[in-house]
Amino acid sequence: MSDQELDFLYDTTEDTRTRFVSFIGNSMKRFDLAITSSNRFYGKKLVTDIQMGKTVIVGPDDLAMEGFIEHVFKLDEEEAIELIEFLEQIIGTVNFTDL
Repeated sequence: MSDQELDFLYDTTEDTRTRFVSFIGNSMKRFDLAITSSNRFYGKKLVTDIQMGKTVIVGPDDLAMEGFIEHVFKLDEEEAIELIEFLEQIIGTVNFTDL
C-alpha cells in the first residue's frame, strides 16, 4: 500500500519524555514499566508493561475505575492495588489543552 492510498487522520511528530521503572511489590509481582508523557491524550500517560508488550492510556479517572487496571494488565486484585498505588503518585491531573 502506498502513501497515496492512505487516508491519514493525523501524522505528527512530538518530543516525549519516558520514565522506565521496575519494582516488586508485596505480592512478589515484578513490574517493568515505561511511562511516557505526551502533549496528547489530555495529559494522560502512556503506560507500557514491558514484559507483556501492552500499552494503555491511563489517567486518574482510569485508576479510579473499578477493575480497569486488573483487566487491561491481566492482574489479580493484590497486584492491581500495588500498581494503582504506584501510578497514582505519577499520573497527576488531566489537562484539557484543546479548549
